[in-house]
Amino acid sequence: MRKCVGCQKMKSKKEMIRVIRTAEGEFLLDATGKKNGRGAYICPSKECLEKAVKSRGLERSFKQSIPKEVYEALEKEMEILESE
Repeated sequence: MRKCVGCQKMKSKKEMIRVIRTAEGEFLLDATGKKNGRGAYICPSKECLEKAVKSRGLERSFKQSIPKEVYEALEKEMEILESE
């Protein structure tokens, strides 16, 4: 079980999207959940993404500011998941 950085609800890893920070400081979306790096989890819904941006949930998880590109990539990923 993992906690969403948006809604703060506990869900299984498979229900969520993992965002990782690699050793090089790069942020990636990890669909497999197996890539190396510090991870944070978020529900695949726009509401949770908006809550995470507003509450700065990803910033707190990684203890640093998050580039806008990461949020844009998350938004695109969620649009793909919602259309399926």
